[in-house]
Amino acid sequence: MSHPNIHKNRAYLWPVLLVIVIFVSSGSQDLAPPDLGFQFRIDKIAHILVFGLVATLILRTPKFKDLSLRSMLIAALITSVYGACDEFRQSLTPTRSVEFADWLADTFGAFAAVTLYAKWHWYRRLLEWRKPIKGRSASERSADLLHK
Repeated sequence: MSHPNIHKNRAYLWPVLLVIVIFVSSGSQDLAPPDLGFQFRIDKIAHILVFGLVATLILRTPKFKDLSLRSMLIAALITSVYGACDEFRQSLTPTRSVEFADWLADTFGAFAAVTLYAKWHWYRRLLEWRKPIKGRSASERSADLLHK
């Protein structure tokens, strides 16, 4: 029989694992985005998405799950600070550089993601794990998510 806090505490595992993946990736000398010849490179989109996911995972932990403005701000600020620390760490890695625009993308992604998660109920329900209802097809369950 599992302890009730195990499921609750498991929510903290996901943001920690993602932060570890970012930490390891940032230390890689081989990780360099392609230069596509224009100002807004594809890596900014990656920063927005990845750090938005970090902020969303933080917001989904029991500590912040109330979705209050305070919780949203704290989750986004924690992510933004981590983004700044990640940029600093990159400055210590040969062949890597610090880009203020990367940190801005991290911060924008964090604030955008927590806002979307808190305000768009259909998006939040889409991200939440639920056991499937027996006897209903996946398309029926998906349709229910979109119409609620």
